[in-house]
Amino acid sequence: MKDFFYGIEDLFVGVLFAPFDALRALELESWFAANTISWIFMLIGFVAFVYWMMKLGEYNSNNEEDKSVTAHSYL
Repeated sequence: MKDFFYGIEDLFVGVLFAPFDALRALELESWFAANTISWIFMLIGFVAFVYWMMKLGEYNSNNEEDKSVTAHSYL
């Protein structure tokens, strides 16, 4: 049973958290490079948010949503 938990530890520490360890090591070498990677992820999230809002605007302008009082049970 102990080997099972050591296997889980090896999976997380050695494999799944390896990108975070690499980012931590990069931050010690170059602060700007580590923050550039963070800004890239934030830019991707912002673009996805804008795309989502544009799609919601399209559905709203086409009146495809049922906005009646009985459309949702919690209303």
